[in-house]
Amino acid sequence: MAKKRPQTKAKRPQPSGARSDGGQIPVVGAREACPCGSGRRYKACHGRAAAHAATELVHRPFEGLNGKCDWVALRELVPAATAALTLREGLPEGVPSVTLATVLPMAWPALRRDDGSVLLGLQNDTASGDISRDLADTLLRALEAEPGTPVEARRAPADGPRLQDLLDPAAPLDPDVHSGFEFWVPDAEHASAEVTASLERANAAAIPTVKLTGVESAYWCETPEKNHLRWVMPHPEERLLDALARLHAAGQSSLGEGTRLVGSFRAHGLTVPVWDLPTGVGAEDIEKPAAAFAERLAEALAVTEPLTPEERRARGGLTNRQVTLS
Repeated sequence: MAKKRPQTKAKRPQPSGARSDGGQIPVVGAREACPCGSGRRYKACHGRAAAHAATELVHRPFEGLNGKCDWVALRELVPAATAALTLREGLPEGVPSVTLATVLPMAWPALRRDDGSVLLGLQNDTASGDISRDLADTLLRALEAEPGTPVEARRAPADGPRLQDLLDPAAPLDPDVHSGFEFWVPDAEHASAEVTASLERANAAAIPTVKLTGVESAYWCETPEKNHLRWVMPHPEERLLDALARLHAAGQSSLGEGTRLVGSFRAHGLTVPVWDLPTGVGAEDIEKPAAAFAERLAEALAVTEPLTPEERRARGGLTNRQVTLS
């Protein structure tokens, strides 16, 4: 049995992170006595503030990245997609490419392939509360990993870099949406039976998804009962909801006959309006209506007058159907 630690005489607690001699409190075990001299365990004293800071949620982790709306879409909406990433400092020797992927086999955070290329998985749990910092930490470790090995998950250091520090801010994010997960393996036709079975299971669960070409960050998807358009928008939430309410009250919020704006959800600080579409309406059918809606929305966003009573009711209906994903 472990010996009980002697408790030091309680002293006046110092401000978080400070010591009576003006230095910084050293890092100790969570169950050890807090170095501030309070007599309490570190986890119940100064360690509590440190733990809270380490897990504080960053609500807009992709802010400042080129294509932030598509980052959100690939994180929350799209089953199978890849996008080439460009590093600020260029690629290290032996790394021919770095590719962002929605999800990787076994939910690996990253994979260093046999040829040295890196696949970075986006749809993973974040340990630190800052997806951008966790992804940057995973990417750095993947760049140094042995070829042919996956990278395990871990909590990123609190002072570590974020994606915004590692990626070239001028390089566009150009997602390539796939019908399946064959991008997992370089040569699917010669894959093992185990890998083939894994691919078949993943492909069977993937919802068919297509990125529209005429507007930015809008994704059509097909489900058994009806199709949908989910459109990640960069506008401030309150301003966007007002504009959607103006269009909804005026009967201009649909994307054509049989379509309906059904609400929106929040994801990583951005708002994502959602439309129900008839089963027979495909991605190509919605391109022109979406482009026309984008023009109407731009006009509505420019209006500064207060909402009318009818527009306020429309806004209330939209707000009541809003869901927060992250």
